[in-house]
This record gives sequence, structure tokens and C-alpha cells, in this order.
Amino acid sequence: MATVREIYQYLDALAPFSLQMDFDNAGFLVGRGDRDVKKILVALDITQEVAAEAAQEGAQLIVAHHPVIFHPARSLTDGDPTGRILLTLAEQGIAAICAHTNLDAVAGGVNDALAERLELTQVEQLQQDGVDESGRPYGIGRVGNTTGVPKYAPAFATFVKEALGANGVRYVDARRPVRRVAVGGGACGDMLGRALALGCDTFVTSDVKYNGFLDAKALGINLIDAGHYPTENVVIPVLERWLASGFPKVEIVVSKCHKEVFSYT
Repeated sequence: MATVREIYQYLDALAPFSLQMDFDNAGFLVGRGDRDVKKILVALDITQEVAAEAAQEGAQLIVAHHPVIFHPARSLTDGDPTGRILLTLAEQGIAAICAHTNLDAVAGGVNDALAERLELTQVEQLQQDGVDESGRPYGIGRVGNTTGVPKYAPAFATFVKEALGANGVRYVDARRPVRRVAVGGGACGDMLGRALALGCDTFVTSDVKYNGFLDAKALGINLIDAGHYPTENVVIPVLERWLASGFPKVEIVVSKCHKEVFSYT
């Protein structure tokens, strides 16, 4: 058994919360630090459905990627979605720890998991933002090489869709064989220029704006938007392994109800 505070401290050692970006609100966000934890539910987001699932599972803690509290709250009522989620957590005695941009940046986090899922080799950082207190480099995005016979953008986009379990992908075909690939889990479209500067012929990310696709075509780089959920949900098995390793007497379950929120026709 472990307490919420002990689990937070363990995650803080693996993905220091001090490394989160200025706009972020990662950390221990809901609950009592001294609460004993017998079961943890792991999910990308804490939605109303996930909160209800945690209650049904008898979990005392949810560990998620996206912060359940992102913008400052002026009230806490059942009149808005965030209020309803927080009330459910409080009423059911469920704590919440959210590891967001700190988990994006650290070794073994979101972007390494994404590079691994896409079978990239010789992986390095797309952008190094600094080193943590232990001297470990961190930064958003990764760059790696493909193996075997190079695919072109249409075939590689299909591979990305299948590898990530995405409902669909959007892409620009620069008619360049895919050999050196940059990845940015979540909304990293503004790093297109960095990917090009590092010699990448392909960039896989999500939430790309229209102008981003125009820029990719003009610059001659394949651009694949595989969706926010698919490019970040790859970290959930990582969190599951970390928690199971650190707390073998605590039951770890992954959310079964949380899925991609939209579909393609």
C-alpha cells in the first residue's frame, strides 16, 4: 500500500513536475496526500466518465496526462463540466495526479513512447530545453530513423494510423521517401521548422492548423496529423509500467471507457 503523496513523489522523480511549461498546471491537483491507495486508474484525461469509472472500480487515485484543472476556477458547482468532474472526485474521495508537459519532455515519456510505437531507431531529441536537477536532458519532440525499404507519405500515413489506433489521419505528401522522422505528441505543429532544420523529411504530430499544411507543402516536408489522443495515449502503458514497478502491492488498471472523442466518415 502507498499514500497519494508517496505516489506523487515517485512520479516527480521520474518526470519532475518542475519541468512543466509555464502555461501548464500539472501536479497533485485533487485529494488528500495522506490517503491510502489500493487501486489506481490510469487515463489520458479525467472526464466525467473516467471519474465514474474510477468510483465503480473502487480506485482511490487517478493518474492522468491532461490536467483535470487547467484554467483557474471561479466556482465549483455542477453547472459546468469541470465542476461536475471535480465534485465527483471530491464526493467519492478520489485523488488526481496529472503529469502533462513534464511527461512530454522527459526521457521515456510521451515522445519516446511515440517514437518507439512508430518503430524509429537512433532516437534523439527534437529540441533540448535543458537538463533537470540530476543532469538528465529534457525537451519536447524526438527525431529518429525508419528501417527497411522507405515508404512514401501515403503508405507511411497508413502505417501511423494503424500503429496508433487512430480513427483517421490528415497528411501532406511532399513526395519524399520517409527516412528521417520527427515526432511531437500532441499539438507540436509549431516545431515544423525545427524538424526541417534537423534534416527530417517527415513530421508526425497533431492539431495542425490549415496554414501548417500549406507551409509543409511549400517547404517540401511530409506532414502527418494523427490526432491528439492517438499521439499521446501511447504514454498510458508507460505510466502503467512505472506505477506497477514502483508500487507492486497497488492494483493498477487502465481506463476502458476513455476513447478518441471524434470519428471520421
